[in-house]
Amino acid sequence: MTATMRPPASACPACSAAPAAEALAAAQEPVEAHIVLSLPTIHCAACMASVERALSDAPGVRSSRVNLTMKRVSIEADPNVSAADVIPFVEGAGYEAHELDSTAISATATDRAGRDLLMRLAVSGFAAMNVMLLSIAVWSGAEGATRDLFHWISAAIVLPAVAFSAQPFFKNAWTALKAGALNMDVPISLAILLAVGTSLWETSLSGEHAYFDAAIALTFFLLTGRYLDHRTRSVARSAAEELAALEVPRAWRMVDGVEEQVSVSELAIGDILHVKPGARMPVDGVITEGSSELDRSLLTGETLPVLAEPGRDVSAGEVNLTGPLLIRATAVGRDTSLHRMADLVAVAESGRSRYTSLADKAAKLYAPGVHILSALAFVGWWLYSGDLRIALNIAAAVLIITCPCALGLAVPAVTTAASGRLFRKGLLIKDATALERLAQVDTVVFDKTGTLTAGTPELTNLQDFTRRDLEIALALAMGSAHPLSQSLTSAAREAGIEPAEVTGITEVPGFGSEGIWQGNRVRLGRAAWVGAGTSEMTSAWLSIQGGTPQAFTFTDRLRDGAEEAVAALQAAGKRVILMSGDTTAAVEALATRLNITQWLAEALPQDKATRIQALTDDGAKVLMVGDGLNDTAALTAAHVSISPASALDAARVASDIVLLGKSLAPLPDAAQTAEKAVKRIRENFTIASWYNIIAVPLAIAGLCSPLIAALAMSASSITVSLNALRLR
Repeated sequence: MTATMRPPASACPACSAAPAAEALAAAQEPVEAHIVLSLPTIHCAACMASVERALSDAPGVRSSRVNLTMKRVSIEADPNVSAADVIPFVEGAGYEAHELDSTAISATATDRAGRDLLMRLAVSGFAAMNVMLLSIAVWSGAEGATRDLFHWISAAIVLPAVAFSAQPFFKNAWTALKAGALNMDVPISLAILLAVGTSLWETSLSGEHAYFDAAIALTFFLLTGRYLDHRTRSVARSAAEELAALEVPRAWRMVDGVEEQVSVSELAIGDILHVKPGARMPVDGVITEGSSELDRSLLTGETLPVLAEPGRDVSAGEVNLTGPLLIRATAVGRDTSLHRMADLVAVAESGRSRYTSLADKAAKLYAPGVHILSALAFVGWWLYSGDLRIALNIAAAVLIITCPCALGLAVPAVTTAASGRLFRKGLLIKDATALERLAQVDTVVFDKTGTLTAGTPELTNLQDFTRRDLEIALALAMGSAHPLSQSLTSAAREAGIEPAEVTGITEVPGFGSEGIWQGNRVRLGRAAWVGAGTSEMTSAWLSIQGGTPQAFTFTDRLRDGAEEAVAALQAAGKRVILMSGDTTAAVEALATRLNITQWLAEALPQDKATRIQALTDDGAKVLMVGDGLNDTAALTAAHVSISPASALDAARVASDIVLLGKSLAPLPDAAQTAEKAVKRIRENFTIASWYNIIAVPLAIAGLCSPLIAALAMSASSITVSLNALRLR
């Protein structure tokens, strides 16, 4: 893609056509490139500054803005700048970066619903304060015209405030009633409307009692609960949408031997595509030309790159590491493996959404009970007194005093307190029901690569080599992007090794690196290529002409706190299972090291999701902990799920809880906190129930004045909130 050259401006100042010519040229100039990158490893303001500073040095970048919450950077650049041009600058600053399709997902998100609730909460709170001041004067003994004046002023404040602030309850109640159902918002709405209606009636008849203060206070407390609940949900987004955005948006197609860049949506089965080193596969296909190595860790969990050669199948999302490849497309669009994975996630999401929270269960029992009590009170008092006004006032009092304000706060107050405690320990709760589900867990399934392990190979036998061999190996490894070469380079540098004088170094894609040292050919790479035997361990072989090949062995380093977390979960009576797409030998070795007796190796994404579903069908409540694209369906299918902050965006979004730190040690504490949280929720329901048992008879007996109703309702709400704070 080339930029259109702007014609020079007219040299004649008097030429009136010049501005129009420049405007026309500007209109024809291509729009600037908009690039969105996922930054899974950023975690603070310093990271944001480092990324933006690194991008400012990239040629053609006009501006960049990092969104820490969504872990993305939005880049505005010249039309000829691509993601491949700017990613090296981000990686050079020490951060992982992946391109997102800006047309598939919005680069920015605004929490309009949260702002709307907060605005309604503020209006109701301000109105409640003013009405309470007026009510104090009435409660203090104001009578006659003074009392009526205060009631009318209260009405002038409450009517518009309620009409605006209580809209979320009114809309939800109306939706439920139209569907022939009852939810918690039906008695809430009825109580508010009856409180305001009877208060207006009483005020117009110069009555002593009005419920304006109760109506607005009720609205305020319930909006507080609704906003707390919303805040716990606002981080969650659709995992399937994120997966779709991870697809490569563009590809290089070969047409008559000439490359052309096209959108992935334009590709068809049979197209020949050129995939450069470092690029992600845009479609499923078969390699027709070239040799390289593929990083499949995000899709399959395999730690060791696999050899890519003609005839090998490749899947969308795999990364080409070392050499250029030509592939023939065999599946495009929605038929690719990446899209099938997104479909698995969407199905799992719909299944998990059927979970019924404690609050929903309470609402099913509470809503009809409140209406029946209020109706019985109305009918009973009307028959007893024959006075419609008295009967309606008492029915309204019953609805107000039994209105589920405490129940509305019971779950959000506890969830917010528990979320705050866990956040300080390095865990971010994304879903409102995650704590309830986590408390029920009896089985924990761990992914291996990037979860129990750090996902990076670690050299284990540096001490077995002479300094000469290490110097030669370092010289061969330094220029390679292969993960084993990078690990060897890092270990040798830390040991103070300097590279030997090796000339003519070349990297043979898919096999390794070779060169000449003191007239002898030296190689570092695959066993078969250097003429060595095989090894069950992850290895890179060093061969010096005339000598016996030697193996550098590697292991996947354990993540901090992995041993402690597994041991603590097992001690708590939970079954721990290891499930990975890695090789049998690697999975078995890690399972033995961590004393995990149940494990599954070489598992495909659908295998993991199927196994999770099978455990669920057997009655298990499964916690899935994973980080890769191959884990997204399993994360969503599990009863509850956790992923590290280092996980790819799609995995983090599919999970209910994000582990912000690098250590797994907080996981057992999270399970304990969840159990305590559910206990507090049940205590709050008990408090609310006892409040109703005591208050309802008073209201039905006609002994509940507006003062008692307001105080009782406030006391129950405050008690529930204080009980929730015990979690902190």
